[in-house]
Amino acid sequence: MSDPDTSGDTSPAPPRTPDPATETVVAHNVRSESAHDTADRHTPDASDERDAATMRAPRRWSRITLVFAGSLALLVVLTLISAAVGQVPTTPLEVAGSVLHRIGLDWGPMPHHPAGEVTLWQVRFPRVVLAILVGAALATAGALLQGVFANPLAEPGVIGVSAGAAVGAGVVIVVGGAFAAAWSVAAGAFVAGLGTTLAVYLLSRSRGRTETVTLVLTGVAINAFAGGVMSYLLFTASPAARDQIVFWQMGSLNGATWQAVAIVAPLTAVGVAAAILLAPRLDLLALGESAARHLGVDVERLRRNVIVIVAILATAGVAFTGIILFVGLIVPHVVRMLVGPAHRVLIPLSAILGAVVLLAADIGARTLVHNADLPLGMLTSLVGGPFFFWLLRRTRARSGGWA
Repeated sequence: MSDPDTSGDTSPAPPRTPDPATETVVAHNVRSESAHDTADRHTPDASDERDAATMRAPRRWSRITLVFAGSLALLVVLTLISAAVGQVPTTPLEVAGSVLHRIGLDWGPMPHHPAGEVTLWQVRFPRVVLAILVGAALATAGALLQGVFANPLAEPGVIGVSAGAAVGAGVVIVVGGAFAAAWSVAAGAFVAGLGTTLAVYLLSRSRGRTETVTLVLTGVAINAFAGGVMSYLLFTASPAARDQIVFWQMGSLNGATWQAVAIVAPLTAVGVAAAILLAPRLDLLALGESAARHLGVDVERLRRNVIVIVAILATAGVAFTGIILFVGLIVPHVVRMLVGPAHRVLIPLSAILGAVVLLAADIGARTLVHNADLPLGMLTSLVGGPFFFWLLRRTRARSGGWA
């Protein structure tokens, strides 16, 4: 017999009541699958962005490497050409051969002129090396000041270095007259340049802080005062002393010696190395003073360190050569055009290109006029002024300003 409870029951089974726990699990799985689907849809875009950034970085570094290599190669070529220029006939190959023989490599031809070897090592190489050092010092000083002031017009003259050095040299020349030796003039320029920079910094401080605008305006006032002092010195000096002051102000490498190189070289090396160490903090300062302070930068200390380094670099540069304009102003702008504003690249490359620019200017000063040596500062001003105006117009046309 069939089971009485089931044999004749054909009605449908009652619907099952959903389990709340089961619903929660199912809903969670659905949401998870939906989230995974969404992530799968967006992952390729994010991956593409990461890949693009990864591809851009090597290209940027390859550009920087290329610019560095090209600048160093140009520096070597100009060094050989500059050492070959002069009244004693010498070729760049003979210059290279002489250097290689000095380091023990018997490669390349030696100077064929009887006085060629002596002329190279006693007259021309000191001039070439001093040009490299001074160009590197002035360009590095300009890059530092433009970074710490956030002002593209900043250069060593802004804080009174050049004006103070000129006053120091002028006083020594007037007091010493015809007996003022090159060493005493250089020492007077160096001490006065450092003293003027210190005065600008101390006069611009207020309540333990130094504002950028106050520092610049104080530098303008000191420059004006120094200009008045120079006018008085020129008015009261003898004709011979007056001519010497004017010639010193126009800048020249005629007085280059190995003794001068021995003084300028360590100052420039220390200054450039210290500037490179400050590069990361200058990059943070470019975000603004408030942002830099929040990121741990002591802005006042950074500004003070930069001014000290600039004073050392600029006074070392002008003490033995006189006033040389526009190198510290233009070279950092050119470097920014080539590799961007990052100071860890800007500062060392500015040093290299500063040396290149001053070497090229010195070659022009010795070759543009036959048997004459044009004042170096005059040549850099004649070329640098129009070039800076073109740079200004180009930048404004592209971006509407310097920002």
